[in-house]
Amino acid sequence: MKRIILPFAILFMMGACNNTDKKQDKNSGHTNSGNEPATLADSLMKEIDDGHIAGMSKIGKLHNTKKQVQAVIDSIGKLPAKAQQSAAPYIAKLQALVKDLEYADFGMDKWMTEFEMDSAINNMEQRIKYLADEKMKVGKMKEAILNGLQKADSLLRAKF
Repeated sequence: MKRIILPFAILFMMGACNNTDKKQDKNSGHTNSGNEPATLADSLMKEIDDGHIAGMSKIGKLHNTKKQVQAVIDSIGKLPAKAQQSAAPYIAKLQALVKDLEYADFGMDKWMTEFEMDSAINNMEQRIKYLADEKMKVGKMKEAILNGLQKADSLLRAKF
């Protein structure tokens, strides 16, 4: 009996693992293999997810860069008073950069805690409006992260 059931169980599990999760577009009847969003809401969710992934992929670098900028500020603080005074404009830029990096990090955390993936799932008009707003927030958050890192790269290479 085990000899008969085992091959069927294996075939069943292989079939379940090979499920391509195809969706059918309600308007055209075309099958969607998961590569293309089927609806505007799906498209917005994909764009939100892409923005989130792009931002999150840089968070570790953002944290390290913030530490690096703070270390430069601390190092300048150990210099003689005259050298500190001559570096004051550079220190001000670095301190503003730390605030920018903290804001970008805060923005990511805030967005992730407030985002509701299933918001208005039963009301497509409200859902699309919500997702469009969230797409804009994710875009701003991603830009804050990327711009902060770019600004840090420029400032850390600069000589004061």
